[in-house]
Amino acid sequence: MALTKWNMKSFMKGASILTIAAIIVKVLSAVYRVPFQNLVGDKGFYIYQQVYPFIGIFIVWTSSGFAVAVSKLLAESKGPGESRGILRVSLAYLLVLSIGIFLLLRSGSTFFAELMGDTALAPVLQTGAYIVLVLPFLAVLKGVFQSEGQMIPVAISNVSEQLFRVIIVLAGTWIAIRAGISLYKIGEITMWAAIAGEVVGVLLLTWFFLQRESMPVATVKPWRVIKDLTKISIGVSASSLILLVFQLVDSFTVYNALVEAGAMSEAAMEMKGVYDRGQPLAQMGILLASTLALALVPLIAHHASKGDGRGALPFISLTFRTSILFGWAATIGLVLVLPFVNEMLFQTRTGSVALIIFCIQIFWLSIILPLTAILQGSGKVREPLLLMLLGVVIKLSTTPLMVRQYGIEGAAVSGAISFALVAVLLIIYFKRFWKFPLASRRFYTVLISAGVAMAGVLIPWMLLANYWLFDGLSSRASSTLTALSAVAIGAIIFLFVILKSRIMKEKEWYLLPFGKRLATAQLWLTKNRR
Repeated sequence: MALTKWNMKSFMKGASILTIAAIIVKVLSAVYRVPFQNLVGDKGFYIYQQVYPFIGIFIVWTSSGFAVAVSKLLAESKGPGESRGILRVSLAYLLVLSIGIFLLLRSGSTFFAELMGDTALAPVLQTGAYIVLVLPFLAVLKGVFQSEGQMIPVAISNVSEQLFRVIIVLAGTWIAIRAGISLYKIGEITMWAAIAGEVVGVLLLTWFFLQRESMPVATVKPWRVIKDLTKISIGVSASSLILLVFQLVDSFTVYNALVEAGAMSEAAMEMKGVYDRGQPLAQMGILLASTLALALVPLIAHHASKGDGRGALPFISLTFRTSILFGWAATIGLVLVLPFVNEMLFQTRTGSVALIIFCIQIFWLSIILPLTAILQGSGKVREPLLLMLLGVVIKLSTTPLMVRQYGIEGAAVSGAISFALVAVLLIIYFKRFWKFPLASRRFYTVLISAGVAMAGVLIPWMLLANYWLFDGLSSRASSTLTALSAVAIGAIIFLFVILKSRIMKEKEWYLLPFGKRLATAQLWLTKNRR
């Protein structure tokens, strides 16, 4: 869908379809890790999380970043002949790239496993390497449909590949556990599940693609296409890739540093698995902050392209405020209920302090994700990417020392500090181009007040619930009821303060997918105001 055809109706329709699909995919991605960890324990979770970042980085870069890059080049092409040429060059480039990475992972699996301190991970990494051979087809096909504004095939593919993967992971793991198969073999099963999911996505998109009419072929300049593909794809996926790169840094540093600090190998694996519990918690925490806010980015790009671009300013402000609002709510909420959520989801309260620190990352990510997307949409790619690389360097240089000194709590502190620095530097860079305030002082005051109100009610409620109301139940059942009730109460209190204060206007809620109900609730709460 070219930008010249954007209007409010088409924007809301496309944003809603992709937002619904993105929410389903992200929920599945975070939630399946909980029963998986319950089945395999902290050591099995450690094995999975050690290897997943290797393939996860390429998955995000190709199926997300390259798909957007392909769609942009196709949307800007001068006819069907040039579009077909761009598709051929894109597919050839991605195939060469994927084969190179496949060979690197296969031949270097032992080397990477040795760097991670666990040579038994090599076969798991070798299995995961096969997924990169599927992704070029997925990226190009998604790019075709996105360039034409056909979001339904992309949405169906995204949900189907994730759902298929989750089913195979959980079913395969359950069968393997009953059969007494080793945890490292189960790690290989999870990699095959990821491959199967991507294959399903390719098959579905191929079926949709074959329904289209064929196009003539025109000559294009391959190197120009390759250059544009690389630049755009990295810019688009940079904010998502930083999460996986941080996980990759943890794969190489946390376990090794724990062993160097004196932990036995088996204990270090389990401690790293406990630390990795923070990943699905963080994913769920940034779900609303990222999905709802970033749904506005195409509209920002549309208005920024008009005249002096001032028409984009209200949408930039709304994107930032929406993201930080939900990010703050998720951070404060998880920090307050974390020990109970930890036991509810992962069977024990082990590592709760580290996970509380880990969840602080959610707040900083709620700033990083929208700002990088806005900057990228405005054509400013290089500087935000360099700032994120700086964050990775700081994370890489501080994690080993922090872990040796403070254990997995040190790794969590390292991540939080690195993300905080990136967020602050991004705001400073952002202000060079847009000097208007992203939010009013009153907005921040209300946010803090909402967090204080939530804490003031939840702390006594959780003490009352855990030590009196649910005292006769098992520890995990008591934690489950305490956590669920606290989440519900906390959400109501937070939203009450936010809606009553009207720091978001009703018309702004309406711009957000699923914002209609919040706008209606706000009107009801403030109906007596003059």
